[in-house]
Formats: sequence, C-alpha cells, structure tokens
Amino acid sequence: MTRMHSGLLRVVVAATVMLALVSVSRSAFAAAADTYKSKCAMCHGADGKGNTPVGKKMGVHDFSSPEVQKMSDDELGLIIAKGKNKMPGYEKSMKDADVKEMVTYIRQLGK
Repeated sequence: MTRMHSGLLRVVVAATVMLALVSVSRSAFAAAADTYKSKCAMCHGADGKGNTPVGKKMGVHDFSSPEVQKMSDDELGLIIAKGKNKMPGYEKSMKDADVKEMVTYIRQLGK
C-alpha cells in the first residue's frame, strides 16, 4: 500500500468512527428526551422552567437558574439517581449512562 493510500485509509476510518459516535450520541440524546418527557416534564415542564401546577406546588428549580447551573454534572446526576426532597430517585429504572445523558439533556434545557 502506498503512503498516500495509507493516509487516506486512516482518514476514512477516523471519519467512520466519528460518524458512528455522533449517531450513538444522537440516539442517546433522543432517548434522554423521551425519558424526560415521561418522568420529568410533569413537574419540571417541557422547557425545564418548572412552571407547571405540580412544579409550582413542589417548588422545583428552573434548570436555567444560577443555583442549578452552578451544580456539577455529578451533583445533578446524584439528584436524578437518588432523588431530593419530594423528587423521587431513578437509580432503579435508569442506568448510569442514562443518568449522564439526562444531565446532558437538562443542561441543554437550561441554556
């Protein structure tokens, strides 16, 4: 194999790997969105502002608030997994990877 073909092969392989990772990431993000809609939106609202009857009653936090935005991903993940105050934990129904994707989804809502 010539040096040029070898370099081209590396570029093609790298591009293929990157496309596969992007595809997995989009799929995981879509799954997090579905989970959010089914488990979280009732209280936190579709936009993450907490402006729902249940959210207002429970005092949920707006994901764009400074209080939430200053939390680390690990802190948010722990709240999702273990729950906090009146919020139930989801560690029994969500895998660690699912919790991490939910943190990513919540961060996107807070922007």
